[in-house]
Formats: sequence, C-alpha cells, structure tokens
Amino acid sequence: MKKIITAHWKTTVLTNISCGWTQLPLYRNKPSKPFVDLYRVKEMPPKKKARVSKRNTGSGKDDDREPVSPALKKRKAATSGGKTDESSASSGSPQYSRWLMKSEPESRFENGIDVKFGIEDLKALPDQTSCWDGVRNYQARNFMRQMKEGQLAFFYHSNCKEPGIAGLMKVVKEAYVDHTQFDRKDVHYDATSKPDDPKWSMVDVQYQRMMKRFLPLSELKKHHLQHRAKGGPLKDMALFTRARLSVQPLNTEEFDFILSLEDKEPL
Repeated sequence: MKKIITAHWKTTVLTNISCGWTQLPLYRNKPSKPFVDLYRVKEMPPKKKARVSKRNTGSGKDDDREPVSPALKKRKAATSGGKTDESSASSGSPQYSRWLMKSEPESRFENGIDVKFGIEDLKALPDQTSCWDGVRNYQARNFMRQMKEGQLAFFYHSNCKEPGIAGLMKVVKEAYVDHTQFDRKDVHYDATSKPDDPKWSMVDVQYQRMMKRFLPLSELKKHHLQHRAKGGPLKDMALFTRARLSVQPLNTEEFDFILSLEDKEPL
C-alpha cells in the first residue's frame, strides 16, 4: 500500500521498500498529475566503472623519459632554431680546450676486424699521427667539432684489464667528414648517413708523450669521490658523470690536476 502524507510546505511519497522503491520529497509547485505516475522511482543499482586495459608498452630505452607536450617541443624547436639534438652542434654549450679521448688497447674483433688501437699504435704510425674515426655518439661528435688545432687531449685506454690515462696527444687537424661512415666493409659503417649530408666527423691527433706513470681509473675515482665530498677539481669530471662518452671535455682545473698526478705517489 502506498500512503500520501501532506505537510504545510512539502509532500512526501512513501513507496513500498520491498519493491525496491525509495522515498522522494515532492514540492508544492510540482505539476498536479498523479503522484504515483510521475514520482515513483525505482532504485537502480550503482553504475559499473568502465574497465581500463593496461597495456605493456615494452621496455625500450626511452621508456623512462618524461612525456614532452607538443607545446614544449615547439618552444624547444623555436629556441634551437629548429635543430634537433642529432643534427645540432653544441654551440650553446661551454667551450673547452682540453679533452679526454678513449680507445681500446686490447684486441677485440667486430665482423672479423680487430678494433684495437692503443697509444703504442698511435706512436708507431708515420708522423705519429692518426685520424680519430668511428665516433658514433652525437654528443661525442659535437665535442670533436669544438676541437681546435693545437689543443691537448689525454689518451685514455678503455675496455681493458686496467683502464686509465696512458699519455698525451695533440689535435693537428680540426673536424672533417669521417669517411668510415660510407665504407660498407668498415665496422663503423652507417647506412643512414649520406655523402651530401654526412652525420659523423673526426679529427686528426698526434702523439706527444707517455705519462710519467700510468694513471689508472681506480686512482682517478678516489680523487673524484674525495673532491665530491669535500670539494675539488674532479668533483664533476665527465669520466664519472658521463662515463659512456668516448670523447669528453675537461676544464683547465681538471686537466692541470690530472697532469700533476704523474709526479705524485698514487693514493
């Protein structure tokens, strides 16, 4: 049974709870049509939330990057003159005059070719001079494009039993096109690079001398940790902050401190 109760300011309809109806307030200004026909409301179950499918996007190397909005991309393009990271030289970055350049002194074969090239190999060449080819990292390439004739670089032995600084060399020819990017037989061949728009550059370097003593990575790291904790020239050295780069810049303080170590006892 349904019962209608009228108050001074509102009317209330009580519905049969067993039928799933509920109670609604009915205001006096509502149209004067049968209450049951207009205001009887059946209680509805709550709406189900839409099911969201979570897809595994894979584990690519770019997955940990923050998403960049289209507006931010436009602003970056505007400030860089429309150049991308790949094609732009580091004109806006600090200019350096000292360097550290890595090469492998122990035999390692790629596609049947030994990529070994240590400081002794440089020393044995005519005029003790060689092109520094095969760099396939954009930041390292950009650093080479900054190099000026006469600047000094440490020859660093990498990917070997004891990595470290073996000697000194000098830039004798500034950046020019790396021919190995077009050589299909070379391990550094790049099919995406075109002769009319080459991607990669190289410089020529000349052997200067061996270090008075080999400066191992382990010793340099001790100095880096000390300087990071208490202050010092090696606290931000790229060898530890950008370790994977094969061509790294050094400021004057870093270069001079490292050079001074050859006259000191190791830590």
